[in-house]
Amino acid sequence: MMNSARRTERRTDLLAAGATAVTVVLWASAFVSIRSAGDAYSPGALALGRLVSGALVLGAICAVRRAGWPPRAAWRGIAVSGVLWFGFYMVVLNWGEQQVDAGTAALVVNIGPILIALLGARLLGDAMPPRLLAGMAVSFAGAVAVGLSMSGEGGSSVLGVVLCLLAAFGYAGGVVAQKPALGRATALQVTTFGCVIGTVVCLPFAGQLVHEAADAPVSATLNMVYLGVFPTALAFTTWAYALARTTASRMGATTYAVPALVVLMSWLALGEVPGLLTLAGGLLCLAGVAVSRSRPRTSQTGEPEVTREPEAGQGAEAGQDLTAPGPDREVGPRAG
Repeated sequence: MMNSARRTERRTDLLAAGATAVTVVLWASAFVSIRSAGDAYSPGALALGRLVSGALVLGAICAVRRAGWPPRAAWRGIAVSGVLWFGFYMVVLNWGEQQVDAGTAALVVNIGPILIALLGARLLGDAMPPRLLAGMAVSFAGAVAVGLSMSGEGGSSVLGVVLCLLAAFGYAGGVVAQKPALGRATALQVTTFGCVIGTVVCLPFAGQLVHEAADAPVSATLNMVYLGVFPTALAFTTWAYALARTTASRMGATTYAVPALVVLMSWLALGEVPGLLTLAGGLLCLAGVAVSRSRPRTSQTGEPEVTREPEAGQGAEAGQDLTAPGPDREVGPRAG
């Protein structure tokens, strides 16, 4: 019985780790696509086009799988995450990246995981063990190094920095609001209806989208559709699946791997050879993520030395997939 439970836990751990990896890689690729599509589309139009593409794909999957409507108890978290993360975050991030260089944007937005940890501890009762705090500190130092190394020589726009800061707050608030909903609804339901709500929030930009799409090059439009199908529909679903099986703080810390992957993708796809500071910063980001997601050592009796943070996979049933509701990982009061 114990062996079966351990096998189930290991399998769920592997699935959650795989879902996290898919999310991080696709979100890293989104930075390149946003920069490319942003030359032809305004921030609001790009966000709406991305969300419409994502909502269509997610809606089709829900119809095929007969996912149904989320339970009533999940709607508050879905609505808040839809407004803050799918709607507000995408618009202000697109706008911010048109005002400042990619390095500055990445640096400012990467305060998001810190905000998630603070909000998660305050609103969800998430534990903040030393390994998580140490890993976040190392990763943030790496993000600072990457941001400084990628920043252009020109002065950064104050408006752009403020917009990226607002994006970080929207991202953090959306993640913390989404966490309770995932204890009551499936990852597919939470992502689909959050994306739909974000689409509704961005409908005022419909006129801009229609006008700009008529003149935009095919490559920019394809980048916009790519953003909707992969970094939104797929990556947000895999993110929700993994978030349901761990704490918001730990999941937030994994996104520190994004700057390192952006550097690698720019190197491979665009031929932009990174400098030593950029490489060192990327390695620090990855090292910090490894530390934050590592488990405590076990004692000679086989018991963990520290058991203050719930681990992914506890209580999960065998055979769970990306559309199965995850176990509620909250400790203490729920957000709302």
